[in-house]
Amino acid sequence: MPAKDRSFHFISGLPRSGSTLTAAILRQNPRFSANMSSPIAGLFDGMIAQVSAGTELSAMVSQDQRARLLRGLFESYYAEQTEPVIFDTNRAWTTKLPALMQVFPEAKVICLVRDVSWIMDSMERQFRQNPFEHTLLFNSQGERSTVYTRLEALAGAARLVGFPWHALREACYSEFANRIIIVEYDLITHRPKEVFRLLYEFLGEEHFEHDFSAVDYDAPSFDAQLGLEGLHKVHSEVAPRPRKTILPPDLFKRFENMAFWRDLPDSAAFKITAASDDTPQNAPL
Repeated sequence: MPAKDRSFHFISGLPRSGSTLTAAILRQNPRFSANMSSPIAGLFDGMIAQVSAGTELSAMVSQDQRARLLRGLFESYYAEQTEPVIFDTNRAWTTKLPALMQVFPEAKVICLVRDVSWIMDSMERQFRQNPFEHTLLFNSQGERSTVYTRLEALAGAARLVGFPWHALREACYSEFANRIIIVEYDLITHRPKEVFRLLYEFLGEEHFEHDFSAVDYDAPSFDAQLGLEGLHKVHSEVAPRPRKTILPPDLFKRFENMAFWRDLPDSAAFKITAASDDTPQNAPL
């Protein structure tokens, strides 16, 4: 099926917050294609750079041609897919909304979030579970030397956690905020059926009965390249798995008040987040 005859939506948000799990659940629907992060966001940005001001090609490519070229990336990448609805995943999409929404005027963006302290806990667990690897997440021995330097590096404005956190906050107050929906990871694990019912309503798709006890996804070859085995492996059953943090108390406390999405004054973004009684609030009903 040509990409021009399909619907395109996007998955973005914070790392270790359920984007792979969400894609694994969505792909149970035979109408949907969903996967882990694709390379299209990087290609998308690279193509814009090639025709931007200051390049010798900029005057040769009109705005309409640029939009067609950018859509052509998706047509080429997904040429072998037969599903009518495609979800492309990348944490950078929240920084590309003005261009993205011109290329795909009907697109929606699912943004997964989680308390940042637990994201950091999850990343530290992954690091410690691979003690014989110098993971590519860190640029130097100094960065990877202690839990304090590791998390400081990850929190940087251009790094794995800091970059999507800033990007999502920008998107929530952009003119395209009404095209995004924020979904808390913990609510997916506690009440997946309700969350996905609301997601389908937001997307304008006909309801599909998912099996939350038989979810399947793994990407061992990709994880091996990062030096983080099991990074994208999901549990077969969607369920809460409470645990104690492995972070020092002061470090955990440093990141625990960064959930800005729970209080978004003057934002048009939709939310599926937990109220104090663990019920979905501000959902797109």
